[in-house]
Amino acid sequence: MKTIKFAAVALALAAIGSSNAAVITFQTGSSGAGPLVSANDYRSVVDAAVVGGHSTVLGSYDNVSNNSLFGAGTTNIAFKSTIDFGLSAAGTYSFRAGVDFGRGGAVFLDGSAVALNSNDMWWNYDYNTANGSFLINNQALSAGNHTLTIYGLEGCCDGGQQVQYAAAGNAFQSFSADTLAPAVPEPETYAMLLGGLALIGGYARRRNNKA
Repeated sequence: MKTIKFAAVALALAAIGSSNAAVITFQTGSSGAGPLVSANDYRSVVDAAVVGGHSTVLGSYDNVSNNSLFGAGTTNIAFKSTIDFGLSAAGTYSFRAGVDFGRGGAVFLDGSAVALNSNDMWWNYDYNTANGSFLINNQALSAGNHTLTIYGLEGCCDGGQQVQYAAAGNAFQSFSADTLAPAVPEPETYAMLLGGLALIGGYARRRNNKA
């Protein structure tokens, strides 16, 4: 019986522990496309360009560039950054991205466009630089899993980039793999947990009946 109880506790901890903290996927490809007119256009062009290109998972989104990560070229670059993160409770969050998108870019939050800039964007490591960054303020987010996706096109030079977030009333900090609270488990995880506990309970009853 002690073994059964231990298995139940282990199963519960495994289900809770399966929640993900922030996962930052950085992808690049080649594209000679010029400035585009809509956020959806940037998404379509960049998604096509990064297929078969470079990809890595970042530990921290600070001073990131195509050349520094992949040793790749510094011209005609398509950038896609996908940040999957979880919140253990609902809250209000702001986001900012210092970028080097000479041909502009767009930002999506949970699949919806929240920013678009078709101009030459270079933040020069300073968020006060005019036209150099994206700023998405005061987004009310529910508990659970969310995705921030940044698309951009760069003609030359490939400067270092940064993406940050801030909870309401707090300072901005760069995204990293461990800075956001773990997400609440998905419904599927709860279902697996309950199913496993039911099996363990059935096994315990059978043992008691045989005794």
